[in-house]
Amino acid sequence: MKKLSMDELERLSVEEFKETQKSPLCLVLDNVRSLNNVGSAFRTGDAFRIEKIYLCGITGKPPHRDIQKTALGATESVDWEYCSSTLEAIEKLKKEGFQICGLEQVDRSIFLHEFHPQKECKYALVFGNEVFGVEEEVLKACDHVLEIPQLGTKHSLNIAVTMGITLWDFMVKLEQF
Repeated sequence: MKKLSMDELERLSVEEFKETQKSPLCLVLDNVRSLNNVGSAFRTGDAFRIEKIYLCGITGKPPHRDIQKTALGATESVDWEYCSSTLEAIEKLKKEGFQICGLEQVDRSIFLHEFHPQKECKYALVFGNEVFGVEEEVLKACDHVLEIPQLGTKHSLNIAVTMGITLWDFMVKLEQF
């Protein structure tokens, strides 16, 4: 066994990435305060070839060195748009036919492993502020609220970890590999 070289990985160039078909997924960042988490959204979004990232409210925007440090250039490949409010982004996405899935712990959430996305649908995944989570009014606008079950003493996962788990789960269930 040996690690693969960059040539052996056969990664797309930024230009090829821009031209290739995307997975039916978008990310919506609802007032995410950490620029490192924003950078992680870009890097993870690139890895799963998502359609777009919506940066909402106080969420930082490229170019910024702290975003770039984590994104490793993915701000160049992944399309993004800024919206002053998350509800504005959700309204736009609904008009484009997206199902909106918030990731949060609520009384009627669906465990991620029990949610079955439909192959003919497009999904926008909403991730909230590191302290306060997804805003209540945003949750009310979601079609589904999903939760990653946890067994430890902490009540949440880092947003970057949550994005990775959720995108992987959707990609597998939508047979995007």
